[in-house]
Amino acid sequence: MSMSSGSKHFASEINVTPLIDILLVLLIIFMVIVPVTPRGMNSLVPQPPKDNTPAFEKTIVVQVQANEAGEPLYLINQTPFPKSQLVAQLSSIFATRQEKVMFVKGDSSLEFKQIAEVIDFGHRANVDSIGLITPRTGANQ
Repeated sequence: MSMSSGSKHFASEINVTPLIDILLVLLIIFMVIVPVTPRGMNSLVPQPPKDNTPAFEKTIVVQVQANEAGEPLYLINQTPFPKSQLVAQLSSIFATRQEKVMFVKGDSSLEFKQIAEVIDFGHRANVDSIGLITPRTGANQ
């Protein structure tokens, strides 16, 4: 509280300096606590084999290709399967595997919802990790 010079009236003013100090300290604490790194989707890129073993022994690649009529055609490691049997086939493949990793390769002429449906089939078959193969990763660039 301060008094004006020469009069007996009290001027009530709030001293905001300590409040600003507390505000700055809290701002610094929250800036340190909140992580700055952005989180996105975890993705896996198929790696070339380290030895001369074929890559298809361990890697399961589900391809979604467009046929002549524009309908999706489903292949598991180059073997065609009807859409109704994909979940059962994937479940039988991954039932005995320790590593449950699957890659999905989609045709660029199809809509993404048809590729996303295959990702959902993988989740239904209890696949732990599902990676997407893009044209660039498919060409090993």
